[in-house]
Amino acid sequence: MHFFIKIVLSALIIAGVSEIGKRSSAFAAVLASLPLSSILAMIWLYADTGDVAKVSELSTSILWAVIPSFLFFISFPLLLKTGMRFVFAMPLACAIMFAGYTVYMLVLKKMGVA
Repeated sequence: MHFFIKIVLSALIIAGVSEIGKRSSAFAAVLASLPLSSILAMIWLYADTGDVAKVSELSTSILWAVIPSFLFFISFPLLLKTGMRFVFAMPLACAIMFAGYTVYMLVLKKMGVA
């Protein structure tokens, strides 16, 4: 039952942002930019384990992981502005982001961070 509540609450937040986006892209962007999934993950982790050290470690890991996600938010609108169709721009921007994450994780590993 606990897992079902997590799924429903998380899905409602995502659906809510999507619906708000139909009316106001600026407001939806602000809501979507909030680290809602990260906050929910930390809440669920704490609720499940009660371990603040694990929550702190997750929070720090998320901080490091956010940086390569900027590649998606830079490449996706640029691809759309060049006239690329949405159905091609979205997976290409995801692939660019994935490549960025791969390189980023290798660099962090070499630095002893990850």
